[in-house]
Amino acid sequence: MTFQNAYQQWLDRQVAEPLSEGQQHRLAEGHGHAERMFLQQIWYPAFRHFDGLHAEYEIADFKDGSRYLDFAFVREPIKLAIEIDGYDTHLGKANRWQFSDNLMRQNHLVIDGWHILRFSYDDITSRPRMCEQLLQQYMGCWLGSGRGML
Repeated sequence: MTFQNAYQQWLDRQVAEPLSEGQQHRLAEGHGHAERMFLQQIWYPAFRHFDGLHAEYEIADFKDGSRYLDFAFVREPIKLAIEIDGYDTHLGKANRWQFSDNLMRQNHLVIDGWHILRFSYDDITSRPRMCEQLLQQYMGCWLGSGRGML
């Protein structure tokens, strides 16, 4: 199956799930360019499917609000948050409050049992094979050897 067909089927399934208003809004806007590039350049070549992967995954935050993970892969024994970070959005244009808030968000994810993999947009576009290998290595560590293959 081509990436485009697999991606469209996966996205249609995502939209068909019961979603919060925030998730509906974020998915209706469509994936950002960086998130789609991650799927096309990294995830799909690594696994050839999107099973278990959720876009714009909503989590409760420590301030009784909602936050969204770019992607979540949830399968026992892991909860993996995947974040795609552009330089301008996450560092270049961030003010001090945004910088601190982003670090605190990640700390709370870790406390709540999430594993986090972050990929820069530059790595996705310039070094996709390195990113793919890192993701496969992670999955092999947590899901390989009889633990429940991907």
